[in-house]
Amino acid sequence: MDGSARIVAEARAWIGTPYRHQASLKGVGCDCLGLVRGVWRACLGSEPEAPPPYGPSWAESAPAGSEPLVDAALRHLLPGPPITPDFKPAAGTMLLFAFRAHLPARHCAIATGEGCMVHAHDGACVAEVALSGWWRRHLRAAFRFPEPDERSPAWRR
Repeated sequence: MDGSARIVAEARAWIGTPYRHQASLKGVGCDCLGLVRGVWRACLGSEPEAPPPYGPSWAESAPAGSEPLVDAALRHLLPGPPITPDFKPAAGTMLLFAFRAHLPARHCAIATGEGCMVHAHDGACVAEVALSGWWRRHLRAAFRFPEPDERSPAWRR
């Protein structure tokens, strides 16, 4: 199984996991970042860094012009293609969303193909949903998970 197929299979294995803020345990609880962290651990090994504590509305209080999720993704993932009106994410792509144009990205998901994604959100279990027009309008950035040999030497295992 290639890398993107492993990422998608692992993301789908989390479907049904209840939403739990700051958690990252398949079948027990996770938030959107916890889902991405869990997929990383299952497919690539130890997490390269621990996330700092964050509240449910952390993006509203982030310093103006900052992009904490984008910055973290740039440290550990590989940039995907730019977001354009005709953007079609490849399976296994990690997607970042901003709910307001002036706020940083605050939600992440994993694309399972051109038209669907797996994500966790408050009040629901992890689910695979359509990457509808609403989601596409809020898409801020896309990244791909590295293959083991593409990871930074500082945290290769």
